[in-house]
Amino acid sequence: MKTPDTRRPRPGSDILRTALRGNVGAMVWGTVLMGLYQAGETAFPIALGLIVEHTMRDRSLGALGLSIGALAVIITTVSLSWRFGMRVLQKANTTEAHRWRVRVAACGLQPVARDVGLKSGEVLTIATEDADQTADIIEVVPLLISSLVAVVVAAVALGLADIRLGLLVIVGTVAILSILAVLSKRIGASTREQQARVARAGAKVADLINGLRPLHGFGGNHAAFGSYREVSTDAKRQAITVAGVNGTYAGAALALNAVLAAAVSLTAGWLAFDGRITIGELVMAVGLAQFIIEPLKMFSEMPKYVMMARASAERMALVLSAPPVTTPGWGRPAPGGGLEVDCVRYGSLRELKFEVGAGEFVAITAYQPRAAADLAAVLAVNVAPDAYDGVVRVGGQAIADLSIESVREHMLVNPYDGEIFAGTLRTNIDPSGTSEMIPEAVEASMLTDVVALHREGLDYAVRDRGANLSGGQRQRLSLARALAADTDVLVLHDPTTAVDAVTEQLIARNVAKLRHGRTTVVITSSPALLDAADRVLVLDDGVVTAEDTHRNLLADDADYCRAVAR
Repeated sequence: MKTPDTRRPRPGSDILRTALRGNVGAMVWGTVLMGLYQAGETAFPIALGLIVEHTMRDRSLGALGLSIGALAVIITTVSLSWRFGMRVLQKANTTEAHRWRVRVAACGLQPVARDVGLKSGEVLTIATEDADQTADIIEVVPLLISSLVAVVVAAVALGLADIRLGLLVIVGTVAILSILAVLSKRIGASTREQQARVARAGAKVADLINGLRPLHGFGGNHAAFGSYREVSTDAKRQAITVAGVNGTYAGAALALNAVLAAAVSLTAGWLAFDGRITIGELVMAVGLAQFIIEPLKMFSEMPKYVMMARASAERMALVLSAPPVTTPGWGRPAPGGGLEVDCVRYGSLRELKFEVGAGEFVAITAYQPRAAADLAAVLAVNVAPDAYDGVVRVGGQAIADLSIESVREHMLVNPYDGEIFAGTLRTNIDPSGTSEMIPEAVEASMLTDVVALHREGLDYAVRDRGANLSGGQRQRLSLARALAADTDVLVLHDPTTAVDAVTEQLIARNVAKLRHGRTTVVITSSPALLDAADRVLVLDDGVVTAEDTHRNLLADDADYCRAVAR
């Protein structure tokens, strides 16, 4: 086994830089258009001041008409630049969020698990909410620059009227941003904690959904729901804390901006009263003091969104930079080969050793359910080869030396709780749409009655998790999917626990017939499947303690008879 990947972890700042570099074109266009919008917004009170100035001085209808035309141009520019600027930025934002969602999902779905330390519900939250908040940086930077343009234009215009007005805007803006920068750090820390708690609540929901039926079976649903309520309440409290911090930030930003606007208006009024600026310049200053509140508000809110984007990017980095649990090899097993478990020691397995020849049908019955689950996990490569002692060989080659993709192509391990997906019977049996054995798989799994029951046949709609199917129908559908894959080596774990005895007999006979000449292992305690196998291995206390045909074991082994006879 090769050493795990030890690349330097990718920090959240790298993710943000990647997002920015990949959208330079859209951001440049967005910045230009939004800058034009902010410049037009700021130019409006300037134009009003000039209109007042020239109208009072010249008293000319021509000058008035020209001024009205200029206002029309400004209004048109403001409208169009906002419309197209936001369209460009939101398209880039949505596209970038989609890219990060796909990347996070791809990491979660890779055949080699990553050492993330997060549950599936937490990864789901990262792939949705955190991906969206990270992509917000695409809009934040252009809006930040365009707001800066508005502040600069206003400062220059006021400075031309009186230098003190321009300096007041510049100094006030710097002071506001300095105060808000301190508050934005608190927002970043609170947001990270909120996302973590929401993710934990999501993970708890995923666990509850997966175990809902057994929880109802032994009456543990109330305790489980109580546990979820506690986690959810914890997330709610943190959300309230974040809302409070955001409210404080927004209130402080609005108050500071209003103070600056009032200071500009009062200073302009004092200068006009003192005769240092004209009435037109006073109108311009008062108008700018009102208009500047919006870009200042936007400008002052940007640090908050930057901190939120960075907090989300850091959480995405937990998934994207996590090293693989193990680094697989590059080999491929020989086609048509068998399966060998050589002195495997893992969990409840103790030096487990057996061999299944090419084309053989072998059943394994485990007296302890935990041993059956551990064996299935090892064969499915859900446990890294370097996490257990011993060797598992497929087609004569150790799994550690094979690529995971080739192992999956050559050997399929179908779990007892195989997932059923929203779609149709056909898409559940053949998700890739490439199998040529759908009719045979349907017949062998005794799914024919389910297909015949519905007018749509194989195109009958299946709800998420097979909610509109019975337990036996779900199990047979999962079995049909495993058989349709037609892999060289097939391992089935308790494939008939939810079907009746008559159907079980037919399935056992059909599976043996369909898989004739192909290596097949069934981990089961079903007498029908045990009887259909070429030989049976008895697994007790983690080792093989007996080996023979089902009928010979029934006749000669009292423990075996008690364990499997029904």
